[in-house]
Amino acid sequence: MAAGGKGEVHVGIGGWSYNPWRETFYPKGVSKARELEYVGQHLTGTEINATFYGRQKPASFAKWRDAVPDGFRFALKGSRYCTNRKNLAEAGESVTNFVEQGLVELGDKLGPINWQLAATKRFDPDEIAAFLDLLPERHGGLRLRHAIEPRHESFNNPAFLALVRKAEVAVVLADSSDYPAFEEAAEAGPFVYARLQNARSEIEQGYPDAELDHWRKRVEDWSDAGRDVFLFFINGAKERAPAAAMALIGRLDDRS
Repeated sequence: MAAGGKGEVHVGIGGWSYNPWRETFYPKGVSKARELEYVGQHLTGTEINATFYGRQKPASFAKWRDAVPDGFRFALKGSRYCTNRKNLAEAGESVTNFVEQGLVELGDKLGPINWQLAATKRFDPDEIAAFLDLLPERHGGLRLRHAIEPRHESFNNPAFLALVRKAEVAVVLADSSDYPAFEEAAEAGPFVYARLQNARSEIEQGYPDAELDHWRKRVEDWSDAGRDVFLFFINGAKERAPAAAMALIGRLDDRS
């Protein structure tokens, strides 16, 4: 979707294996082994949650890479062993273990890493500064892009905004009824990482037309400003996430 100095746009879902999608997304005849391939044919990105829970094999990253076309991007959830701890400044060894697990096998299909913090984690400027310093800019010759997802109101602080700007780390924009959005910080980042979590089960495409049009306009504005955009329909009525992603992609394609 990127052209003429515009930022790339990648729209997708969380993962690719979810049983209700066998009824609402995958047609009959698509085996579980080919679900990711099908996602790659209809969407332009996905956020992998498995990397949050445990280490993956290099062969798995390579298999995922080969299942999707050029232009597709995988965003990865950073390990919980890095982010779910009392003192984030002590996560150095865990961060190293995470980046060394084989994610470079994704090559140019690697999107950003989302370091999602516990909802109870409060903002401490020294702790957050130390954590951001632990995030490597490159690994194995591959550039790494990082986003941080705070979920406590205390991060609504000018000091936090200054820290992420200095570190050139994006802040996740959460469209959620449960967590703050941190709009100003998200708008200030080197790229945009949005997680949409308000789909409704009674709407086939998850979101009303007006809301999808709202997100289309925001994505276009971000891209026109030269910023890459990674937008994922994550939960809420998760069974509607693929339909919502395809509806938004359709709106964006109509513009090109």
